[in-house]
Amino acid sequence: MALLSDEQISDALRSLNEWKLDDQNIVRVFEFKDFVEAMKFVNQVAEKSEAAWHHPDIDIRWNKVRLALITHSEGGLTQKDFDLARAFDQMI
Repeated sequence: MALLSDEQISDALRSLNEWKLDDQNIVRVFEFKDFVEAMKFVNQVAEKSEAAWHHPDIDIRWNKVRLALITHSEGGLTQKDFDLARAFDQMI
C-alpha cells in the first residue's frame, strides 16, 4: 500500500473526528464513563483490527483509551490507517 503525501494526510485528517498527527502516527484519545466501558471499547477495537489485519498501538488509562495508527510495514501513513480510524469513530 502506498504511503500518503503530507497533503493527502492533511486532507484525510480534516475528514476525521478528533484525530491528530503525532510524529508519524495518527492518534485519538477516546474517553468513557469508567474502566469497564473503556475495556469494552478496546475489545471491539481488537476485533475490528484483527478483521482488517491492521493493529493500532493501544494505551489504556482508567477511562481513557489512546489509539495510534501507522502502517508499520510501509514505514508511514497509508489509506489503511485512515479507514481504520473511521471505523473506530463509528464504534462510539
